[in-house]
Amino acid sequence: MREYETMFVVQPEISDEGTAAILARLDGELEKAGSIRLLCEDWGKRKLAYEIEKFHKGHYHILRFLDSGQVIPPLERTLRFEESVLRFLTVLVDEEVVDIEARKARAATEEEEQRKRAESERARGDSDDEDDSDDSDDDGRIGRGEEEE
Repeated sequence: MREYETMFVVQPEISDEGTAAILARLDGELEKAGSIRLLCEDWGKRKLAYEIEKFHKGHYHILRFLDSGQVIPPLERTLRFEESVLRFLTVLVDEEVVDIEARKARAATEEEEQRKRAESERARGDSDDEDDSDDSDDDGRIGRGEEEE
């Protein structure tokens, strides 16, 4: 078995239910092919490096799974036909996963840590609007030489 990672970017205004529907379709493709889903990371809304379909921000997700490689075409076909997906990319993470059960256990631990982090951020009251204000102020220019020293 090989370990793959698919990163996809969804339009920022898509609701959590819409994103859950996309993930359910991807899980269905993985299940149909007999693949093992390891984890799904939600990186949240981030500023895009460049404008895509008139969007400046996108909601990032990473899906990790184990498969022999047969599920990649149907998985990417599902993402290609989904209008709310702006971009996607699938990469090979590990050529040969020897101990599948240990990898599944490690993925479960990673997913639990991610869930705890997300809950603590919600408890602190962080919002996307606060994070976005930092992105809009940074225009990438370097100040004068006197200010840098």
